[in-house]
Amino acid sequence: MKTQIKHIHGRRIWDSRGRPTVEVDVLLQDGSSGRGVAPAGASRGSREALELRDGGSLLNGLDVAQAVTHVNSEIAQALIGRDALAQEQADACLIALDSTPLKSRLGANATIATSVAIAQAAANSQGQALWQYLSQGQPVRLPLPQIQIFGGGAHAGRRVDIQDFLVMPIGAQSFDEALVMVANVYHAAGQWMASLGKRHGVADEGGWWPDFSSNEEALQTLTRSIELAGYRHDQVAIALDVAASEFGQSGRYTLGLDQHVYSTDEWLQELLRWVNTYPIVSVEDPFAEDDTAGMQAFTHAVGQKIQVIGDDYLVTRVDLIEAAVRDKACNAVLLKPNQVGTLSETRQAMQTARQHGFGMVVSARSGETEDTAIAHIATGWDTGQLKVGSFARSERMAKWNECLRIEESLGNNSVYAGKHGLKLAL
Repeated sequence: MKTQIKHIHGRRIWDSRGRPTVEVDVLLQDGSSGRGVAPAGASRGSREALELRDGGSLLNGLDVAQAVTHVNSEIAQALIGRDALAQEQADACLIALDSTPLKSRLGANATIATSVAIAQAAANSQGQALWQYLSQGQPVRLPLPQIQIFGGGAHAGRRVDIQDFLVMPIGAQSFDEALVMVANVYHAAGQWMASLGKRHGVADEGGWWPDFSSNEEALQTLTRSIELAGYRHDQVAIALDVAASEFGQSGRYTLGLDQHVYSTDEWLQELLRWVNTYPIVSVEDPFAEDDTAGMQAFTHAVGQKIQVIGDDYLVTRVDLIEAAVRDKACNAVLLKPNQVGTLSETRQAMQTARQHGFGMVVSARSGETEDTAIAHIATGWDTGQLKVGSFARSERMAKWNECLRIEESLGNNSVYAGKHGLKLAL
């Protein structure tokens, strides 16, 4: 069979933070090949699949020699001879081979890199781009981007508590125009911050590394930057990734900038005030992953008018998405393939979200590489939204630029999701 897997090879490469990660090449009998790379997050949910790191003193314990060895031994032995076109069967083999709930034996970094490499090889064997192969002939749209302007939380030395202050070009008519709008806002924000003496480089994902006196000052500055770039709030709106699990636990939220400890209800009131004051259309992880009551209260209060995303709260897992549907704890899901460890499990999470009317945002991680697979995943599965990081640093721009290439390849058939990519079309 021409699409049988002939060879699998894993290696250690380096991510955008200069840390080791796993890359896998898959070769098929017909000569087609594919490559997959595992990203790594800084802000991570406790229930997501686990990377395998070596520990010890070398590279601060972050080396991936064991994970690479698993790829080149057990994983290769189990998958060679299988049909690359049978993605679900190959991924099921990886899941069974690992046999732990969170991929802790082989490492989710080993399994996701292998899984994506198989899909890439399969697409190439069919003479298709990955997005085209994943779409299975269904209509696709270029995703509405969420693009970080200010980095905070674990991505920026906790200069601000909120992890990501992002913009969404909801008024653009094409992906190309969307990036032009974001570029104008990004540079306006940088110039405005520099004039105030509040710009201190860039954060992990390329957003400006700020020096604000409060979290709300970041919101005020971002709102002002949109206006300085010449846009109305119905053209460019704000999204927040609160990443509340980073500073909240057991119903208590300790914010360093505000020098205040909030209860769940107090933090709810603060978030609601922000939503009612600023042009916010999407909020991710507003409460900690252990605070279902907080998630429910926030979604009940604003879920009819803005998107409420579960990331650490859902970690791309079908069972947690289904529980959130029952609990009415959010109305959208962040999809991160390395959170579950295989492409098939990510697709199952996407299908579950779509079945229940949830919004869907395919997302990169803070530790990234030049790999562009998620641009194809967001387009091919028509998730409507893509979150990659900021508008700087090549590991981020590689994804945005790949979307431009996809849009160009579609020609007159290209469709940009725009505001309709949101859970709630504005």
